[in-house]
Amino acid sequence: MTKTLTFQVDIQAPRQRVWQTMLDAEGYRAWTAAFCEGSTFEGSWDAGAAIRFLAPSGDGMIAEIAEHRPAEWVSIRHLGMIEKGVADTTSDKVRAWAPAYENYHFQALPGNGCRVTVTLDTLPDYEAYMLDAYPKALALLKSGCEGTAA
Repeated sequence: MTKTLTFQVDIQAPRQRVWQTMLDAEGYRAWTAAFCEGSTFEGSWDAGAAIRFLAPSGDGMIAEIAEHRPAEWVSIRHLGMIEKGVADTTSDKVRAWAPAYENYHFQALPGNGCRVTVTLDTLPDYEAYMLDAYPKALALLKSGCEGTAA
């Protein structure tokens, strides 16, 4: 059974820049280094599009973009895993949690800032990891958007 976690960060940068930095290939690689150095994605952030989130090993997650309102909201529907080059969306292991959602809300703040709120579904086995890694990842996003060193 999954549990929903919530994380939030205020960034002193325009909402449009925060959204673009989070989702462009270079920005994505920078802030997701907190989870796995060298992380990338393949696919599109367009609503309904398939997307894969990959470690340098090629292992990762299979997902689709459930909803995307530019600079406002992105909802990722995770559907499976890739392990040793094999995509898995049907095993009992995957069906125990899929679909799982990872949502990003971008809210404008006074003074040209942005609040990013993340909600994500996770399994109990990954909760401690997410509680540790997500604040680090959002700190990297903040420093990238504000132009400061992490």
